[in-house]
Amino acid sequence: MRTEPATGRAVTATLRLGGQRLAPTVPARIYLCGITPYDVTHLGHAATFVWADTVARVLRMAGTDTVVARNVTDVDDVLTRTAAQRGRAYDEFGLSQEYWFDQDMAALHVRPPEHAPHARHHVRHVIRLAGALLATGAAYERDGRVHFRGAAVPARAGLDRADALRLAAEFGDDPADERRDDPFDVVVWQASGPGEPAWPSPWGPGRPGWHAECAAMALATLGGVVDVLAGGSDLAFPHHAYQSAMVEAATGATPFARAAFRVGTVGLGGTKMAKSTGNLVLVADLLREVPGPVLRLMLLQRHWASDWDYRPDLLDDAARTLDRLYTAAGGPSGSSVAATAVQAALLDDLDVTTALAIAESEGAAAARQVIRTLALQ
Repeated sequence: MRTEPATGRAVTATLRLGGQRLAPTVPARIYLCGITPYDVTHLGHAATFVWADTVARVLRMAGTDTVVARNVTDVDDVLTRTAAQRGRAYDEFGLSQEYWFDQDMAALHVRPPEHAPHARHHVRHVIRLAGALLATGAAYERDGRVHFRGAAVPARAGLDRADALRLAAEFGDDPADERRDDPFDVVVWQASGPGEPAWPSPWGPGRPGWHAECAAMALATLGGVVDVLAGGSDLAFPHHAYQSAMVEAATGATPFARAAFRVGTVGLGGTKMAKSTGNLVLVADLLREVPGPVLRLMLLQRHWASDWDYRPDLLDDAARTLDRLYTAAGGPSGSSVAATAVQAALLDDLDVTTALAIAESEGAAAARQVIRTLALQ
């Protein structure tokens, strides 16, 4: 708890996210599943990273320092294939795409994370994770591959078998692989073939599995328990479920994440925006039309967990709202009670809509609190 200088009122760091109340450790540890750098940033990505940035900003507003780790999945078969198609090395190609991502994030006022672990720099940590899982019996080795025993993971995620199999297949897994004991076992370490990235390991040359990469990077940067595990809602299963299960099996500490923060998907014409479908609205294109704060506000003008469709008129709405907010901020000093009400709204499930309404109606201190906390200037 601290005293807010602008109001003289005590502010508590307890933050409600959905049905979860989070009184975080100090500093609050946030692990955010980042990018696979094989293409440029679209609105779906931007929504996740802007909202996760807002979680950290609201916690800091309430007096709790944060440590954010946002990974880069630069060991991934999709990245390797895309780089090869363009005649480039996977790591060099990934770095070039990461550069453009960083430019987009800066324009959206997303604060750089304290840790930006890259999968290729944490291969040794994946090998250690695989060894720990083997030692506890949570994994087994076969044909140069280490598999995590995942039979219990779908039920833990609240899914029936059919839905879990469908989601696993959608995310590139192969439940029919006969080298695993159970369809829901996943690779922690996989053998590499010719032309694939490979590192030496006790099980032969290979590379990490996707879920194991995030598990190992979270352990290496933040430790065995985090306050918030953040990402898009489509990562709930299989990625977050397996990442958490691996960390818990290796460390014995549960739960891995004290709160889950999964941002709703962004669609276009009723279809989820995705690189695989090509129905993308690119952040860089929109930033040629509007300033970063307008685009940031457009992404925040709804509940964070809601799925929604992008329409160009939403940018116009955000621009008008921002103009009114700036005007209100330039008015008389206003009520300290209103500024406190803004803080309370943001701590209550990141209620940006209510905070904006208070700021517009009360002006001055409340509007400045919204602009400052939501990084809209």
